Amino acid sequence: MRLGPSRQPGRVEFVAMVAVLFSTIAFSIDAMLPALPQIAERLSPDEPNRAQLVVTSFIFGMGVGTLLAGPISDTVGRKAAILGGLAIYGFGAVLAVQAQSLETLMAARVVQGLGAAGPRIVSQAMIRDRYEGREMAQIMSFVMMIFILVPAMSPAAGSFVIDLAGWRAIFWSFVLFGLIGGTWLALRQPETLPSEARFPLRLGVVWLALKETLSRADVRIYIAVLTLGTGQMFALISSVQPVYDQALGLADSFQWWFMATAILAGTGTIVNAALVMRLGMRRLAITAYAAQALISAALILAHLLDLVPEGAALPFFFAWSVSVFFMVGLTFGNLNSLALQPLGHIAGTAASVIGAISTVLGVLIAVPIGLAFDGTPLPLVIGTGVCSALAFLLMRRTVEE
Repeated sequence: MRLGPSRQPGRVEFVAMVAVLFSTIAFSIDAMLPALPQIAERLSPDEPNRAQLVVTSFIFGMGVGTLLAGPISDTVGRKAAILGGLAIYGFGAVLAVQAQSLETLMAARVVQGLGAAGPRIVSQAMIRDRYEGREMAQIMSFVMMIFILVPAMSPAAGSFVIDLAGWRAIFWSFVLFGLIGGTWLALRQPETLPSEARFPLRLGVVWLALKETLSRADVRIYIAVLTLGTGQMFALISSVQPVYDQALGLADSFQWWFMATAILAGTGTIVNAALVMRLGMRRLAITAYAAQALISAALILAHLLDLVPEGAALPFFFAWSVSVFFMVGLTFGNLNSLALQPLGHIAGTAASVIGAISTVLGVLIAVPIGLAFDGTPLPLVIGTGVCSALAFLLMRRTVEE
């Protein structure tokens, strides 16, 4: 463990605070899901499937902002970068309230995503300032254990807000959530990056850090695997509401099925926290992607051969979606820790490069999978199976940490 500034919050409070900052992203995505039918009816009645682009446009903005947030944090410090990002995030939410077209709403969501990159990526660098190696991976797992409660509750919270004040009021809840995380950070967390460890925000410095990050073959592989994992995860998130609505006829109870999925899948982070110190990050990630590729392949065959019993579509899809989110708990924290391990001296910029590339390219994977929705979960399952199989093959080319 690294030494940091005095008066650091205790480990439990630090984990909880970072989890709240991380959760800005999950809440901004998952609370929107129950609103997709109303957004489609109001802003895209002729092409209702385009409403899910409200989700991926936020993710795209977050990916672009990720490239800037880390280098800025290496220059001005972690706290200022996170708080500035939250201010932009809130501004984007206010713009979204006023949107009168799907295109305008998507643009506002891109702005929101740009700001959300601050708490998302700089929080990882803040963890790296205090911890390293498998201990960092363990802290990330603890963060994810708390974080998973937010996506579990978000659709239900979104439905409550919609019933109370309409779908536009969801964006005001985003402003409130950002204020909570920002206030906690401002009042309780000392700066983790001392002034002597910072360097000026110059294009040449950023370019050198970018080159160093991408010059390592192992880091490039981890970025590619994160891209595949991000793509399949966001494809599921953007498509899960239409699947429950159109394929399963459960639009009214979607949020409760999603909550159950997230809570069950959250045990993946518990398993990872318990096993990562003994088995290692790489082995757990390889096992998770291999298992997901096999599970998806089995479900694809069951659909193609018409082996899914009548009335069993719901339990089949529910179990499969739990397995996908469970896999996230065994992979994302480990992959980020593996990629950042040799890059601690440029953790902010490295985290930005890794996050930006994997997120933006992940959106390019998620959008066509989501738009391929044909009233059945089959395109989603095929896309996930292919991504997991490729991720498994790439991870086999890496070396033990």
